Amino acid sequence: MITLGVEEEYLLVDPDTGLPVPRADAVRTAAGLDPVSQEDDVQSELLQAQVEIATPVCTELGEIGGHLLRLRHAIGSAAEQSGCRAALSGAAPVKTAAPVPVTPKTRYLAMRSQARRLVDEQLINGMHVHAGVPDRDMGAEVLNRIRVWLPTLLAMSANSPLWEGTDTGFASWRTVVFGRWPVSGPTPVFDGVADYDRRAAALVDSGVISDTGQLYWQARLSEKYPTVEIRCADVQLRADDAVMFAGIVRALVATAVKDAKAGAPLPECHHELLQAATWQAARYGVGSQLVGCEGGRQSGRDAVARLMRHVRPALEEAGDSRVVTSLVHRLLRDGVPADRQRRAMTEGGLPALIELITSRSTAP
Repeated sequence: MITLGVEEEYLLVDPDTGLPVPRADAVRTAAGLDPVSQEDDVQSELLQAQVEIATPVCTELGEIGGHLLRLRHAIGSAAEQSGCRAALSGAAPVKTAAPVPVTPKTRYLAMRSQARRLVDEQLINGMHVHAGVPDRDMGAEVLNRIRVWLPTLLAMSANSPLWEGTDTGFASWRTVVFGRWPVSGPTPVFDGVADYDRRAAALVDSGVISDTGQLYWQARLSEKYPTVEIRCADVQLRADDAVMFAGIVRALVATAVKDAKAGAPLPECHHELLQAATWQAARYGVGSQLVGCEGGRQSGRDAVARLMRHVRPALEEAGDSRVVTSLVHRLLRDGVPADRQRRAMTEGGLPALIELITSRSTAP
């Protein structure tokens, strides 16, 4: 069974205005006092208006869901004790003109020195899924095989339509903001792990990035764990949607491992088409036409259906098919989280939006 771990980033906002507030230290301290929270569960992020949680290593989707609910509850309670709320949005819907302070760590301060405006606008929150792989060699093989499916995952996860108080016209504005960093977007194809390491080292040696933690591709090899890390998704409004993505990622990785061992050819997709598919997924979510790797168009629903057909055997083998399939059906029926944000803003303005992205009722 392929192991899983999930990281989620949350924004800390004023409960009335929705503006980001720099209270990460207070929230982390309060969350650390919670008896259900562990020392390493809650971590600092680049800006002081953000916190990150990380689940333990899990083997069952039920474990992932349980830990996410536990940690969301701990952060939500800690935020309220600290006079703010934790927002489950891929981008800050509103922000102040003054930048949010950077977390005073050497690495973060160096990033701000190198790219001040990018850091100031890094008020974006993602969900990262770590899936265990036998070794780094297989990890590089997995990256080559899953990259073509990541635009569809991105489209399904879109949860950041608003920025500076207005609709951006994108379902995932987080993807656009993140794409301004020098090493970002679709993962390249690698000729094995030695090629991956050589090219990563060349990027660090160039001075454009300071370390391999700034390899902001949508999927990469983890430097800390024996995993591949899939980073394309916005943070989710609902914990069970995060569970759905974890299940799909595990099935994608399991399918890639099986295909690699069988010597199946790599799925082909020219980089420019994959880049276009990523942009289109960020623009529309699953509500419109997406770009296929052959260059043609496909509806968002058809793209999701193709993805589910691809991973169905792995979902069934892991015992995840029923849970994941039902959640995918709900997503197609109700729309992606960006659709819910837009509905809330249209029907009730900013107060309704703040309630949607911060209310604990969105957590289960």
